[in-house]
Amino acid sequence: MSAVHPRRFALLGDPVSHSKSPVMHAAAYRALALPHTYEAIRATAGDLPRLVGELRSGAYDGFNVTVPHKQAVARLVSRCDAAAHAIGAVNTLWFEGDDLVGGNTDAQGFIDNLDGLAPGWDRPGATAVILGAGGAARAAVHGLLGRGFEIALVNRTRATADALAAYFGDAVSAHDAASLPSLLPRADLLVNTTSLGMVGKAPLEIDLAPLKPSAVVHDVVYVPLETRLLADAKRRGHRTVDGLGMLLHQAVAGFARWFGATPQVTPELRALVEADIRAKTPGA
Repeated sequence: MSAVHPRRFALLGDPVSHSKSPVMHAAAYRALALPHTYEAIRATAGDLPRLVGELRSGAYDGFNVTVPHKQAVARLVSRCDAAAHAIGAVNTLWFEGDDLVGGNTDAQGFIDNLDGLAPGWDRPGATAVILGAGGAARAAVHGLLGRGFEIALVNRTRATADALAAYFGDAVSAHDAASLPSLLPRADLLVNTTSLGMVGKAPLEIDLAPLKPSAVVHDVVYVPLETRLLADAKRRGHRTVDGLGMLLHQAVAGFARWFGATPQVTPELRALVEADIRAKTPGA
């Protein structure tokens, strides 16, 4: 049997020091006895053309992309896949023949996480209330539209929510923060896609009293592992879904683009990343 040639992968973003992607990919490589490496590269917008050029020249074999470059990097690839086109952002780069393809696995990770931790969450004709209108919100909207949801976007800057709603069409409506109490009673799913509640950020202040008991509450933040929003929702008896699972599921979907095989999101993999978060973030 011939030896496996070492391959080189990286995450591009700014910042990236907090990322758990190197931990996850290293674990997957060990499990599959692969000699590959994965690094996190802090990259400015001006660095992107050079780095993508290095990918095309063979210095790297694939990239993941995180904020704030998911839209800019889409202009540097040969073509985008259907999900990246629909979402308007790229988080994974790989080769198909000579074509450098930009794809997006965030929506798949979002949906797979909900399916795994809250079975039955997506009943027909359901309504979701999404807090935020950034990149994570775009992925969530795309995934939820695929499950037939009506979606209400709530954002501090109404114009940003208006633009995102217009991009996705009639099933998505835009609202300002003052509208949230009137939206919560009809929500089957509440999703926080903002950074509020993350370690080092301001807390997310929200009264969950109007939310019906059957509603599922999902926070895409994963540091801390249990945000105040999730803790409050648990105390009220809601099913909750944290953000770590979305991170894990989008990573394995990206891994499949590179290797043609999808590793499993196992309890062991989750425990490994949880331990890394706790070790590096006291109180998380």
